[in-house]
Amino acid sequence: MQALALRSPILLAAIVLAGCGPRQVELASTPSGPAITADELRRDLTVFAADSFGGRATATPYATKAARFLAARLQSLGVEPAGDSGYFQRVPLRSNRMTATELSVSAGSAPQKLSLGTDLLVLGSLGAAALPRLIADAEIAFASYGIQDTTVRRNDLTGLDAVGKTLVVVAGAPPNADSLTRARYGSIQTAFMRLGGLLQYQPAAIVLLVPDSVFEQARGQFSEQQLELLTDEGSVPANRPRPFPMVAIGRLTSGSPFLPSDWPTNDRSRILTGTRFTARLTETVDTVITHNIVGLVRGSDAARRNTYVAFGAHYDHVGTRAPTPDNPDTVFNGADDDGSGSVALLAIARAWAQGPKPPRSALFVWHIGEEFGLFGSAWFTAHPTVPIDSIVAQVNADMIGRNNPDSLYIVGPGAAPNGQSRVLGQVVDSVNALEAKPLIFNREWDTMTHPERIYYRSDHFSYASKGIPIVFFTTGLHPQYHQTSDEVSLIDFTKLSRVATLMYDVGIALGRRASRPKP
Repeated sequence: MQALALRSPILLAAIVLAGCGPRQVELASTPSGPAITADELRRDLTVFAADSFGGRATATPYATKAARFLAARLQSLGVEPAGDSGYFQRVPLRSNRMTATELSVSAGSAPQKLSLGTDLLVLGSLGAAALPRLIADAEIAFASYGIQDTTVRRNDLTGLDAVGKTLVVVAGAPPNADSLTRARYGSIQTAFMRLGGLLQYQPAAIVLLVPDSVFEQARGQFSEQQLELLTDEGSVPANRPRPFPMVAIGRLTSGSPFLPSDWPTNDRSRILTGTRFTARLTETVDTVITHNIVGLVRGSDAARRNTYVAFGAHYDHVGTRAPTPDNPDTVFNGADDDGSGSVALLAIARAWAQGPKPPRSALFVWHIGEEFGLFGSAWFTAHPTVPIDSIVAQVNADMIGRNNPDSLYIVGPGAAPNGQSRVLGQVVDSVNALEAKPLIFNREWDTMTHPERIYYRSDHFSYASKGIPIVFFTTGLHPQYHQTSDEVSLIDFTKLSRVATLMYDVGIALGRRASRPKP
């Protein structure tokens, strides 16, 4: 849809009739709100995804700069602050800084020294209550691709004694694998998911080898400073028990000391006799305060204005990197991820504040720490600044400015458990059908079982876990995902304005609806 100065009036879904079946939706004609234009979105994203915002990594001054930008824009739009400190909601994190006193692989000769953050990333935690050891000194047990699946007739752990060893696993699927194996194990996401299943073999350490491009993406999350969400704002305990094996991420490169000398010709699992991995790390722990940004626009009805249609996006990204001869660009600008969703929410807030008010209120939350583990949304849903049961639905946007100009992935109506988002999906379908140029919905990811696990990978998941109906909009992954090339110049602002307009119209429909969008 082209950006227009004025939008034609459209029909919006209003209510599901009492006693009707789930697909019987009453429609009411309503005037449209102020236009959401490509020019408006381009203006804000050109600032928000500039090099001067330094990739907006969580717990950095650049994230603080991005938060202040959002708060200032909300104030200028007349959106009411709804955090715990004006527009800001404090999100406490545990910061772990790692240093290595020894990091090497030896094979009977002088040890090959490794550099923390350059050659190997060592995880400081596997979750708030799952802490891996920081010391390892063990022979390497090479477990090939770590696949354990009778349906593809492969078990890389059969006969491999990994107890007390350094268990090394290669990400991905074998080059000669059949289509089923590639579908199940070819994704990097599935490689990380397989790590949990390796704990039963009681290794001293686990090393996952990934391609250089994936390693560079992981550096932003697992470098010297690692972050965890605190369960409260108390002090961080020192000398916490660490019952789990050390877990590290290494580079899958030819000649890696973690690989057999005949790899990849021979991908057989085996003990690399005499080859040992040694690591001794120390951890410095502190508490850092980061922030969600929260605003609201009050509804017009005295009774229903205390219920909310929530809109969400994450404003953090993955920061910066060191330059290389092949790529001197150091800033992960995150124009699409999730600059596109962040500026879309600003435009929706502006349209809601300036346009006709539905009975319900609109709540806008820009989450911090999504890239590190859905920190901001997990904190907000556990410590909401409005009653959690007053949120009737959550509309999440993450990466909505790229790919096919007419296509949009929709996630939630099918994936959320117990059909909790089914009725919301029907409202979205009804509204989209009445847009000036409807978007074509791709429902491929709208399941819990898709290998990419998109349902679990953005902030809507935190709301769905509280039983709130959710819908997640994304235009999908692309080669610039988590790369320094995710630049403003690649954004399709006409498409971005169409997606933002659809989100606004869905919100208005929900704001006018007499009942909650629940089955």
